[in-house]
Amino acid sequence: MPHEEHSECQSLLASLCDYVDGTLGQQLCQEIDRHLAECPDCTVMVDTLRKTITLVHKDREECAECPEQVRERLYKTLNLEDYLKRE
Repeated sequence: MPHEEHSECQSLLASLCDYVDGTLGQQLCQEIDRHLAECPDCTVMVDTLRKTITLVHKDREECAECPEQVRERLYKTLNLEDYLKRE
């Protein structure tokens, strides 16, 4: 059973992708921003997600000449195997 102090963290997880994509409403974004200001664990999670998204986009745009095996290992390490199947 989750600790009461982490219930807000679980609520953040439900909206995390939309928050990072910038598709949430302003009020919910403000609530998440307040939570992140007080929760280092969630801040690390959001920063890591943003960096991962940046790496994936950079990989697609700039690593066209990367060996396929290197690219596959990167995607598997980031648990993005499904993304590989879509290409």
